[in-house]
Amino acid sequence: MDYLTNHIEALIFCAPKPIPENELQACLKEMFEADVPIADINDGVAKLEEKYKSDDFSFSLVRSGGGFQFLTKPAYQASIGILLKQQSKKRLSNSSLETLAIIAYKQPVTKSEVEQIRGVNCDYAVQKLLEKELLEIKGKAESVGRPMLYGTSQKFMDYFGINDLKDLPTPKDFPLEENSIGEKAD
Repeated sequence: MDYLTNHIEALIFCAPKPIPENELQACLKEMFEADVPIADINDGVAKLEEKYKSDDFSFSLVRSGGGFQFLTKPAYQASIGILLKQQSKKRLSNSSLETLAIIAYKQPVTKSEVEQIRGVNCDYAVQKLLEKELLEIKGKAESVGRPMLYGTSQKFMDYFGINDLKDLPTPKDFPLEENSIGEKAD
């Protein structure tokens, strides 16, 4: 492993969220006081990806959230599941997930539009999602009263491991249940 690759590995490891190529390049440029071509960074990333494919490691290098980060391998899901269960206070409630899903698909959207879709008040859910930094205020609507417009944040992308809103599942990605409520049985 070469000197540049070691620095790339350290930067990815220490980054609190997925680190994009341009951030890697900016850090390396300042470190080496010279331009570091994206091709060299990609070569270093490829070496790291190959290194961490080995079963000797419980994690691998993954492109996620618009950058690179280390993530644990599926074989360790059970032990990580236990840890996450113990940290369940950080989990999202069903009402928060419903609210977040509506905002993710309809953004930018006002709280009253979300409430109209859900059919219930969502003040608490929106407040909790703002506190967890999964939502952010995108501006104000031009309608009467100029209500706040809400949308998802970069932390939302990181939380769900997606690079772009286009990566959100579409309705065709969900299987249809037979004889669902409201459908006529044969």
